Amino acid sequence: MNIDFIEAIHDIEKEKGVSSDILFEAIEQALLSAYKKNFGSSQNARVHIDRATGEFIVFSRKEVVEEVMDENAEISLKDAQEINLKYEIGDILEFEVTPRNFGRIAAQTAKQVVVQRIREAERGIIYEEYLNRENDIVTGQIQRIESGNIFIDLGKTEAILASSEQIPSENYLQNERIKAYVLEVKNTPKGPQILLSRTHPGLLKRLFELEVPEIHDGIVEIKSIAREAGSRSKISVHSNDENVDPVGACVGPKGMRVQTIVNELNGEKVDIVRYSNDQIKYVANALSPAKVIEVKINETDKVAKVTVPDYQLSLAIGKEGQNARLAAKLTNWKIDIKSQSAAPKDEEIVAEYLDDDLTNGTL
Repeated sequence: MNIDFIEAIHDIEKEKGVSSDILFEAIEQALLSAYKKNFGSSQNARVHIDRATGEFIVFSRKEVVEEVMDENAEISLKDAQEINLKYEIGDILEFEVTPRNFGRIAAQTAKQVVVQRIREAERGIIYEEYLNRENDIVTGQIQRIESGNIFIDLGKTEAILASSEQIPSENYLQNERIKAYVLEVKNTPKGPQILLSRTHPGLLKRLFELEVPEIHDGIVEIKSIAREAGSRSKISVHSNDENVDPVGACVGPKGMRVQTIVNELNGEKVDIVRYSNDQIKYVANALSPAKVIEVKINETDKVAKVTVPDYQLSLAIGKEGQNARLAAKLTNWKIDIKSQSAAPKDEEIVAEYLDDDLTNGTL
């Protein structure tokens, strides 16, 4: 142990964020174990490292007692007072017992402890960092694909994109850079395990927050998201400023903002829907791009009966029912769609939007 060792400890503290006090204490405990193991000592001992010089000392510790029962751990009051009259019963005396050939063992042990503590500290730092990034987006590089799972290099650590969290229509290539949603961060004996997703609705939300300043600043609020990853999504938005059009803000100039998100999701279709506290309007908006003639709602059963022009029926329902399904998920209403010719005539029309463009955005 020497001054170079002390400097190395402080360098580690700066570079790795590991407290030098924690390292010194860990080394001292490890040296104590090494001392007892290699020198067969049953003494009550303590190892001290001088923080200034790097020199270490092994002390034998003995308690001052009236009658000695264990010579390795106790010293009589009479013998203690021969050393110093101030000693009393219960005091602890320390005697240096540093072995001559303890240096090699000490250096080897210290190195092992430092490496171990650095590894533990780095794992802890990474865990805390990514724990704080749960429900956020990270960007990484695909390292390898094993058993359908994709391992992504995030720089400081590796994350897993499980097969169940991958978009079926996407092709993932080694060394490709990719954005993903941090689904969960686990602390395991082998270090932090970071689970990612490309299918979670939160990915779409975070992408809009990144691309739309009005959302980031809280002017435009995302109310709900319904997503069928890789195929189509609907997102409802509301403006807290009457002078800001929420749909227009999300679409962006010449559609550039939403197009960036669509590109990131490899062509996933995104419908931007204007949110309304009026559930009739909201349901009608959610069925965009289809035009809606009439919406009747049943609050008790949470059912919305929607009438659309005959030529809009297939558009309202969507391919394999996707448009209606996403609208129902977005609004949290069960939606029953009928064409105008099939719907029963009712003189009281609840809502009519036949010629209204609904001011929704679709790409």
